[in-house]
Amino acid sequence: MGKQHKFTMPHSLVIITGIMIAAAVLTWVIPAGIFERAENSAGVTVILPETFHFVASNHISLFSLPRYMVEGYSGSIDLILMILFSGGAFEVITSSGALQGVISKMARHFARRKELFIIGVMVFFALICTTIGVNTFMGFAPIMVMFALSLGYDSIVGVALILLGGAVGFSTGMLNLNTTIVSQRIAELPLYSGIGYRFFCFVVYLVATGFYLVRYARKVQKNPRLSPMYEEDLKTREMTVQEEIHGPLGVRKILVILALFVALGVIVYGGIRWGWSLKDNTAVFIWLGIVAGVLAGFSPSKIAQCFTAGAKRMIGAALILGLARSISEVLDAGGVLDTIVYAIGKAIYVIPKFLQGPVMFLANIIINVFIVSGSGQAAVVMPVFIPVSDMIGITRQTTILAFNFGDGFCNYILPMSTALMGNLGAVNVPYEKWMKFMGKLFVLWVAVGSLLLMIAQAIHYGPM
Repeated sequence: MGKQHKFTMPHSLVIITGIMIAAAVLTWVIPAGIFERAENSAGVTVILPETFHFVASNHISLFSLPRYMVEGYSGSIDLILMILFSGGAFEVITSSGALQGVISKMARHFARRKELFIIGVMVFFALICTTIGVNTFMGFAPIMVMFALSLGYDSIVGVALILLGGAVGFSTGMLNLNTTIVSQRIAELPLYSGIGYRFFCFVVYLVATGFYLVRYARKVQKNPRLSPMYEEDLKTREMTVQEEIHGPLGVRKILVILALFVALGVIVYGGIRWGWSLKDNTAVFIWLGIVAGVLAGFSPSKIAQCFTAGAKRMIGAALILGLARSISEVLDAGGVLDTIVYAIGKAIYVIPKFLQGPVMFLANIIINVFIVSGSGQAAVVMPVFIPVSDMIGITRQTTILAFNFGDGFCNYILPMSTALMGNLGAVNVPYEKWMKFMGKLFVLWVAVGSLLLMIAQAIHYGPM
């Protein structure tokens, strides 16, 4: 008998390139179409649902894809620079041994309250991400992974504390300016209306997600070989928990840790209060690398060496993010995005009433594959789906909730999602290994969201 070969998931860059090729093929299959756009009374640029018309197709050649790749990298430069410089700053910190020393002490402190730690951290990120995106916390990922490893878990648990908590906070849309508020302005609903049921959805999703993560963490702690990251985590685990390698936690190391928390606090505060961009966050990471190096007693050359080494570790994540951006560049250039939205809106008319909310959820998941920007998707989808909901008897608030779920939750399985790939790249967790953990949870998320939308339909979830 011939030798059987076990299927191996392709590299993340290969997966994204395949999706990009498929996007180019779609421009040859799907006719190009366009909605006219105008500013509504709230000053938001939206599409006019009755103006859809087909236009001349712009077929994208496979030979032109490298040019769209370059455009994707150019459009993602702010995020790429933040990833590179945050990697450099954290390499300076880890080279000082300060982070490892703190983590060793924290591991001993939480030795008997590990699951409480998991839930507490996840809830923290969920609450913060009700107002801002998960991208802000890419710099936290290495810290969370070190904590998770020191507690006997794996690196997937560490990065999941940020990604899953952030997913619940962002996707349930209680206070989200870029999705909920934009959608409510388009739908002419009172801003922040319907927050009571959104909070209920927030709690339900937190309970379901926390149960799934704790169950996985217990399994990995009991048998570490069950982790998809077992081999990769072995070396990192040894570096994290062996305090004797890095020496005691002295004054210099305490100052380095204080600098880290000050920097991360400034980033969060700047995002919430001052509307900081990624450029501002990147500047903070540059300062963090310099200040941490000085406090650790490093020479300028030592700081530069550490910073360079850390940036090198982030190259893979940067390459993935830029390439993922290229997919939307191809679809936009081919003129097929509006056609896809128009076709989905028409299809919802024929769905049985009790399934229309869940189908809107699934429709937004499909659209999010092509339009990854939350505010951009709202501007395209809401003007189409709001008239559909009025016609078939679904409240506008339910329609927005379906959009929130569809736009948000699938960002944690899509290889073109910057929130996902940036955090995974920051801690060297391959996409295919993340999906071994994430696949079942995403199915659970879809089931929970569909049930919540059915309830919203049943109670006629309204504007207040």
